[in-house]
Parts: sequence; structure tokens; C-alpha cells
Amino acid sequence: MSEFATERDRAADLIFDWNEVNRKGRILPKNATFFDETLRDGLQNPSVVDPGIEEKLKILHLMEDLGIHVADVGLPGSSKRAFEDVLRICKEVVDCKMKIRIACAGRTVVGDITPMIEVSQRAGIPVEVYAFIGSSPIRQYAEDWDVNLIAKRSAEAIDVAVKDGLPVAYVTEDTTRSRPEVLTTLFRTAMDHGATRLCLSDTVGHATPDGVRNLIQFTKNVIAGAGRDDVGIDWHGHNDRGLALENAIWAFEYGADRVHATGLGIGERVGNAQMELLLLNLKLLGQLDGQDLTKLLEYCQTIARAVKWDVAINYPLVGRDAFRTATGVHAAAIIKAMAKGDKWLADRIYSGVPAGMIGRAQEICIGFMSGASNVNYWLAERKIESDEVLVAEILKAAKGQDQVMTEEQVLAVVKRVRG
Repeated sequence: MSEFATERDRAADLIFDWNEVNRKGRILPKNATFFDETLRDGLQNPSVVDPGIEEKLKILHLMEDLGIHVADVGLPGSSKRAFEDVLRICKEVVDCKMKIRIACAGRTVVGDITPMIEVSQRAGIPVEVYAFIGSSPIRQYAEDWDVNLIAKRSAEAIDVAVKDGLPVAYVTEDTTRSRPEVLTTLFRTAMDHGATRLCLSDTVGHATPDGVRNLIQFTKNVIAGAGRDDVGIDWHGHNDRGLALENAIWAFEYGADRVHATGLGIGERVGNAQMELLLLNLKLLGQLDGQDLTKLLEYCQTIARAVKWDVAINYPLVGRDAFRTATGVHAAAIIKAMAKGDKWLADRIYSGVPAGMIGRAQEICIGFMSGASNVNYWLAERKIESDEVLVAEILKAAKGQDQVMTEEQVLAVVKRVRG
């Protein structure tokens, strides 16, 4: 085995990475930012519980720890409680001198914008206004809107925020099903009235990667045609086709400088792009050097508890089975790596995601597909002396049932054999 100067050298020597073949270039733009929608769009899922303010603050601090740049913390114009929670979160940012920036959402209605202005003034920090309105023909038909009415309402709402010095991101709902000529009119109106960001919304999860590319390129052309070089592009994607995470990564590559996601992907219907998986994949692609993701597990678990969300057992990173195996061949390889005293190797030999990166560890269980290696390792982990008779009896019990043995079941065999 050769010596390795760095972990990256070691990975290059032991793992051939087809993901890097013909890589076109850096995925993330230099000014890329992550926008966390957990406390806004995430709470619009019909099955979640709106957490108490203390739980929201815990989530906010974990966003800060993970290096997330901006958090949308709610719609302060929607209710008294929403206003108070948003204000308390803003004050936490000030009191704790946090780096994370705060955004709020609202319709392009003056009555939704003024509460954001009040929050900003009372907390003493700028609040980024995300003002949204539907733009697709199907939405226009259902609402009896025309493009002139949409543009007029948009301009009025943006004017109110800009007058009070708040940055504005203009959000066209259902952008991915909207006509180019309509978007051109609305984007130009928004920029003319002071919007500094345009948010492209895949509100119903319609887009494929081709759609992401086409829409972002179109938007870049509209911005350039307006003679602007100070307007950012957001991508906000939903997961109805199961493409939200993939689309989010492509959005960065195609030119969006801010991408939205939520913890565990919670959100309307089947949810949004998953923030933890977005961060993980960009880290594994070498895009987040120096960014510590060891609190990703805590971030996900805290959100799950706060909103009363059941995490699927096979969910990446967080699910119970994410780093668990009972298969003999897999377990044997991990055990051989551990026998070399090589944690780095053991964490990668049968895992494309190093468990240690997010504060977890590989787990070996005993089941109907296990071998003696599984049993010996399991016993050693619990400081139980192993011998051939005990191993044979445990494997006999494992082969006789149709699922992985529980700890209680294995210990019952130990007790029976050892008395």
C-alpha cells in the first residue's frame, strides 16, 4: 500500500471516480448561496406540525452551523403568531451576531409587505422580501388575471419594499410553465421597480433538467437585455417528478447563484429539494471544501422531531438503514478494513457516503444473509467473548427467521448457550 500525502490523494488512488471524467468545470458559481425554506415552504406540508419558537431557533442555529447563507422564516403577514415568530428569529440573529441572513415571503400585496418592513425596523436588520405571484397561463385562467394586472400588482408591492430600503426577490410562481413573453414583461417590470433577484419557481415539480437549463438561460438573456449585471437568479424546485435534487444541482451549473431547499425535503405535497442531500452531494463533488457537515444528522433529526416527521428507514444519511448492513460479504469487507485499523477505509469500502462525514458510523447486524464475520464483529463490539459454538447457534437462529435479529434476540441466544 502506497503512502498518501492527503485524503484526496488516497481517494484518487483507491477509488476511480467516473463522476469526474470529462467534468466541464466548477458546478458552483463563486457567489453561490444556499437558501433554506424549511421554516416557510417546509411548513406548508399538510402533515407537519408548526414547531414552537424554541424549536425554530434550534433549527436556525443548525442552519448557521452548516454554513447556510439565507433562511426564509415565514410569512409574517399571515397571522399574529407568524409575525411574532419571525420577529423573535430576527432578534436571535442580532443577539447572537449570526451570519445567516433572513428572508420572508409574501404575496405581491401591500398588506403582506408592510409586516416585513415592521419586523426589519424592530429587529434592526434587513429582511429580504420574497414577493410572489402566479405567472403561468393555467394560473391566469383560474384567477381571471391578465399580464397587465400581474405586472401592476407586482410593481406596487416591490415599490413599497424598495421605498423602505429592503432588498426584493421577485418570485413568479409556476415559472416552469409560464410563457416567455409573459416572463419577459414581468421580469423587466420587477427589475425596473428595484428587484435585485428573480426567483424561478418549479411550483408543481414540472421541470426536467432540460427545462432548468432552458429557463435559466432565458432569464440570463432577459437580465442582460435589460442592461443589468446586478440581478441574481434563484431556483426553487419541488419534487413531484422526483427530480428536485437533481434539478437543484443542475440549476447551479446552468447559472443560478442561489438554490432553495428544505430539511428532509419537506414541503407542499411531496416536498422540495432536500437541503442535506444538496449539501452532501456538492461536498462529495468537491464543491464545498472546508465546509463542516458533521451537524447534518442533528439538523435533520431536530427538524424531524420539531415537525413530527417520520423519516423513512431507507432515507439517505438519516434513515435507520443508511449505514447498516446484515449481508455477509459486505460486512466481511468492512470488518477486514477495520482489522487493518483503517477507519477511513472501513467507512468507504461499501459506502459511497462516508458515515463519519455526518457524524454517523457503519453498523453491522446479524440476519438471514449474514456470516460468521457479522456475528464475531457484533459480539466484539459488545465485549462478549466469541467461540465456534456460540457463533454457530446465533447463525442458526438468524437463518431461521425472515428479518434481522434484534439485540434482545441475539442476547437471548448468548444467554441460552452460556447459561
